[in-house]
Amino acid sequence: MPSPRRLPQIFYGWWIVGACFIIALYMAGAVFYGFTAIFEPIAGEFGWSYTSISIAASIRGLEAGLLAPVAGIIVDRWGPRRLIFGGVLCIGLGLLLLSQIHSLGMFYVAFILMSLGISSCGISVTVTAVANWFHRRVGLATGIMICGYGSGGILVPLMVRLIDVYDWRTAIGIMGIGMLVIGLPLSLLMRHKPEQYGYLPDGEERSAVLSGEEAVKQLPKEVSITARQAMRTRTFWFVVLAVMPQFIVVPAVVTHVMPYLSSTGIVRATAGLVTTAIPLLSIGGRFSFGWFADRYVPKRMAALALIMVTLGLVCFEYVSLGWGWLLVLFLVLFGFGYGGINTMVGILLRVHFGRGNFGTIIGFAWGILMLGTMVGPPIAGWVFDNWGSYQGTWLVMAGSTFIGAIIMTMTPRLKE
Repeated sequence: MPSPRRLPQIFYGWWIVGACFIIALYMAGAVFYGFTAIFEPIAGEFGWSYTSISIAASIRGLEAGLLAPVAGIIVDRWGPRRLIFGGVLCIGLGLLLLSQIHSLGMFYVAFILMSLGISSCGISVTVTAVANWFHRRVGLATGIMICGYGSGGILVPLMVRLIDVYDWRTAIGIMGIGMLVIGLPLSLLMRHKPEQYGYLPDGEERSAVLSGEEAVKQLPKEVSITARQAMRTRTFWFVVLAVMPQFIVVPAVVTHVMPYLSSTGIVRATAGLVTTAIPLLSIGGRFSFGWFADRYVPKRMAALALIMVTLGLVCFEYVSLGWGWLLVLFLVLFGFGYGGINTMVGILLRVHFGRGNFGTIIGFAWGILMLGTMVGPPIAGWVFDNWGSYQGTWLVMAGSTFIGAIIMTMTPRLKE
């Protein structure tokens, strides 16, 4: 009898991609995109100003920024499993605490706890976990995994529905329990580098590597430098400075999208759909830019993404004139551009500096960039508190992302 046909074995790196995708989806939906859904209910219950509530987003960015370099160093030394497990635990407990707040101080403490979790299982750690397992297909693998953050938008309608049926406290409590139930088991699937388990990046056969000098010569050569060396290059700082405007703009838009649209007369249900569409459309940018980055010059792809964000913000500004049709252009341009640049940050650093110390390098880069998230939400909240509208805010932010695109085109190649 002929032996049964064996199914092809799936390279373990793809299991890591899948686990990180789901964790990213839930974390982004519950903490980042879902925040705008509870913004107005919290303001209504406690009477806090928009600026005071927006500071929570700044706390999230400040702590995540300060801890990202530490997380990068740890993930390079110990691997991602412990970090992601601890991060999921902190986020789940932070959401449960948020559901019980009765003061502004407790509100901020809940976000401090969640920020600690975001630093431990956020994008710098998950991108490193994936990048360690791929070389030839690092763009595709990173693009797929990072789509999880965009997919988090599908949880926003669920949160809005839970808030409408119950209240915002119950909704947040349910999300906290879900984070623990889903995220903790998935974190146990994490592994460090493939060589420790008898694999090679991309699932290459070790026998092929050992079969002769010719096979070794065919392996792609990787640049690998230390974090200190990377941070002393112009390349590192050009990438960071070019992308920084987006890290100021995106949290401002995501935090204030529902209040802003409500101020223009758009009903809450429609505003909730727009909030959902932003991260969902970013999936197209995350995946397509990751795929194209394996084929075209990465810095040109990143500059294109920043230009799309710029044009999207211009459309967002003029929605306030009653031109509702501009929302469609805003969603496509902003969503694809924002998703694309999020993918390109890791790819640019990986291409220039290799994977030997990638976790530490992206940790420092992400730490600096996360500090930018402190700025956007409070500025937008302050503008509304003082003038009763957001007029002009999005045009100024569009100008900053356009400057970022120009800087990106000037990013020098790393001298070997």
